[in-house]
Amino acid sequence: MPWNPAQYLKFSDHRLRPAIDLLNRVNLESPSIVYDLGAGTGNTTELLADRWPNARVIGVDSSEEMLGDSEKRAASIEWELSDIGSWQPGEPPDLIFTNAALHWLSDHDALFTTLMNSIVPGGTLAVQMPRNFGAISHTSITAAALDGPWRTTLEPLLRPAPVEPPDFYIGILSPLSDSLDVWETEYSQILTGDQPVKEWTKGTWLRPLLDALEEPERSEFESAYTDLVDVAYPKQPDGTTIFPFRRMFIVATRH
Repeated sequence: MPWNPAQYLKFSDHRLRPAIDLLNRVNLESPSIVYDLGAGTGNTTELLADRWPNARVIGVDSSEEMLGDSEKRAASIEWELSDIGSWQPGEPPDLIFTNAALHWLSDHDALFTTLMNSIVPGGTLAVQMPRNFGAISHTSITAAALDGPWRTTLEPLLRPAPVEPPDFYIGILSPLSDSLDVWETEYSQILTGDQPVKEWTKGTWLRPLLDALEEPERSEFESAYTDLVDVAYPKQPDGTTIFPFRRMFIVATRH
């Protein structure tokens, strides 16, 4: 399931802002080893290298396409191609930072326990995940997928909301943490361009469904989805589109 870095980066400022907000809540003075898990195109990894220039910073991603862009960034950063679902650090890090990646993985109970136990005592796990799966931008993907000749192909690819409410993660991480901060923010994103909500989801949640179809069904499905979200997210008088987007943040310091 190949990623398209150019499509993903169409809204790079909006996608990067939550990473900056998360990074601002990480209180580590001089970590030795820092991992960016699900590094993607490497723009977040570069922030980590700038914050801690003396640390060994490693960006990990399962997409060759994304890491192809990453490797053009700071020479001091190391890059690792790995399935983040089964990834294990080479040695215990001081920080695992992961922005908009873990919602692609299942079994969060085991996943978060494993990640927390892999960092050094006193180290930090910092996570940001979208929690916008009940919004019309995402429920319309399911609605369009189930209403057309492509249903047989797409229905097996539909996933339930992959991110639990905050108290789920608090329950997992509290027994493992000296300190724990969990919060949510809804960003009122002001998007420009034509059909920006469709273009946004086309870079992420809509992508595997489009990849599963051949033409003309691919374009017809994309059009059916676009019709739904264009009604739900109309253009403003100035031509922009307001796209509210909720995200969850976690900063946990290990015992």
